Amino acid sequence: MLTPTFNKTFNYAAHPKDGTRQAFGKAVVDMGAKDPKVVYLTADGTLPTVTAEFFKQFPERAFNVGIAEQNLVAMAAGMASCGLTPIVGGYAPFLVFRALEQIRNDAAYTKFHVVIAGVYTGISLATGGSTHHTTEDLAMLRSIANMTVMSPADGREAYKATVAATQSAKGPVFIRLGGRTAEPVLYTEDYDFQIGKAVQLREGSDATVIANGSSVFHSVVAADLLREEGIKLRVLNMHTVKPLDEEAILKAAKETGRIITVEEHSVLGGLGGAVAEVVTANRPVPVTRIGIKDIFASIGPTVELLKKYGLTYEGLAKSIKEALSK
Repeated sequence: MLTPTFNKTFNYAAHPKDGTRQAFGKAVVDMGAKDPKVVYLTADGTLPTVTAEFFKQFPERAFNVGIAEQNLVAMAAGMASCGLTPIVGGYAPFLVFRALEQIRNDAAYTKFHVVIAGVYTGISLATGGSTHHTTEDLAMLRSIANMTVMSPADGREAYKATVAATQSAKGPVFIRLGGRTAEPVLYTEDYDFQIGKAVQLREGSDATVIANGSSVFHSVVAADLLREEGIKLRVLNMHTVKPLDEEAILKAAKETGRIITVEEHSVLGGLGGAVAEVVTANRPVPVTRIGIKDIFASIGPTVELLKKYGLTYEGLAKSIKEALSK
């Protein structure tokens, strides 16, 4: 199910990549072919969500509303009220921030089954600058009642998350997808994805690293490199931020005594905040949150920004060692 163990000779550039956006686009087409009630809506985002094929195969069920994200979500909620299964895709910074009221009132309050996929999350839009980064979405959306919130780690997980969100989830679902730089392959095809169920990727007793999205792969590599130095880290992929796998978190707190969260998101209110809430209320242990500090992220190429904020495996290995030394 998982990638092999990494070592100091690991070459990130040469590792196979599998974009979450591309996987989402394929899943939407497959869901459309399987279920005639599936419709797709986007706000001038056919190219970034890689869904042109859906428009080609099912033109009567495909809707581009233009740059009107609030109308987009309201329309999707209306379709859901009529028994359709709407999947919505678009630029995350605009889809989440502009249409937050519609997500809350039209989809979540009514418990309508609307699947919402935001692309270019975190700092993945890179040179788009601070206005185009999305480092607050998890914090905002997980606080809304009835929402399911997911952040898949690679293309295979994104595909399975989209299928699960469409076929088995109840109420509104948000899927957090990446940007122009495709994510490194983490899973093999036989990976079993379950909403709300964390995946343990590495065994360890010194501390537990809990990550999601693009940070999962880097956390695994960092854990493998630190193991060569005698530091044994458990690694959990917490792909679902809501509902959160509290059982896995508390088990990790009990067995390893320290938790480190990693996310391409603000350290305020996202995965780190969710984990800290569970630990504080049930089994207090030290929690270190690694992510974007309380700032607007800079403009620049994606990989360089990840390095700047310590979210590559080299930066994570350094930060984890510092956290364990305290």
